[in-house]
Amino acid sequence: MIIIITGASSGIGRELSRYYAPNNNLYLLSRREDKLSSLSKELKLLGANSVEIYQVDVSDFDKLQKITQEIAQKEPIIDMIIANAGISLGHSHNGYSSFKDLKKVVDVNFLSVHALLEHLIPSLNQGSKIVLISSLASIITMPSSIAYSSSKRALNAYAQGLRTLLKPNAIEVINILPGFIKSPMTDKNNFQMPFILTTQQGIKRIIYAIENSKRCYKFPKRFFIIIKLLSFIPISIRDKFIASLKKDKK
Repeated sequence: MIIIITGASSGIGRELSRYYAPNNNLYLLSRREDKLSSLSKELKLLGANSVEIYQVDVSDFDKLQKITQEIAQKEPIIDMIIANAGISLGHSHNGYSSFKDLKKVVDVNFLSVHALLEHLIPSLNQGSKIVLISSLASIITMPSSIAYSSSKRALNAYAQGLRTLLKPNAIEVINILPGFIKSPMTDKNNFQMPFILTTQQGIKRIIYAIENSKRCYKFPKRFFIIIKLLSFIPISIRDKFIASLKKDKK
């Protein structure tokens, strides 16, 4: 298969690259060229047919689209695109971030997905998959994650529309909403994260969602149920509850 993965150099992206290495052709995008280079060598030992690496910050839309145009010219058919690159500001600030910080989060977590896909969608074929990594944080927004939650909620809406748009072409759009997974991103959090999964536990569930073509897959289930129940509570009560959680973190 021809597989493209963004945010490939660490965390979830790195583990997905390892999983899909054997007998596949990988195109890996990430900011850290040194980590990509070492990963490329490892993946070839794991049996990858080929590994092409591209150093890029996905919020650099011009550079990102030059790369995707290059890939599209090389590969008339692409089997899977995993849009995994993402950032957060962590939960240690007051939540009302600067415009510059908010824009960076939205650019990376949401707008980069469209920049990534624009020139690649024509290369997708019947049965090709687009995998978007969203978050359970997109369902209810905590005061300390306004930028992150908003960007991921926008991604959910994008996934929904894209799925319907591409359905006549039999192209699958898979939106995955994980809870907390051990990764460099969650390492920045300075509080106890409920139902946090190890990297391998998280990867196992993500792969399950991909291989079973789950249109919108949320996990861990217990955490999702709690969040969903909170979303049914009247807004006035829910706001008070969320405010109390913020106080407890101090």
